[in-house]
Amino acid sequence: MYHNILVPISFDVERDISGALKLAQVLATPEAKVVLLHVVEHIPDYAISYMPVEYLTEARKAVQAELDKLAEGLPNARGLVVEGHSGRTILDWAEVNKPDLIIMASHRPGMQDLLLGSTATHVVRHAKCAVHVIR
Repeated sequence: MYHNILVPISFDVERDISGALKLAQVLATPEAKVVLLHVVEHIPDYAISYMPVEYLTEARKAVQAELDKLAEGLPNARGLVVEGHSGRTILDWAEVNKPDLIIMASHRPGMQDLLLGSTATHVVRHAKCAVHVIR
């Protein structure tokens, strides 16, 4: 049983996050803290100039609302939106907040993952705590 669980959440269509949320509920102690973390990737400067000014603010609010809705289904859970590179940011957050378990949903790897690497692979290789990957 775990006391401090991090569940990185990606809203990509190919990722089913329900398994990660169910596993967090099963593996959490009754008083465990669960953080549902979504990393917003940086938008390059050349691209952001073509977007409405309020786009990032509104997108962040929408993501936070989705995380809050997901957190309602888990005791002691909260949603958190941060910005950065997904793999590095997850590991940086884990370094500071010391979860004892990271639960990640992952898609089926393709050839591009062998060449470029995936977020789950990066976290599994570098995390200092247990990592459970669900497909």
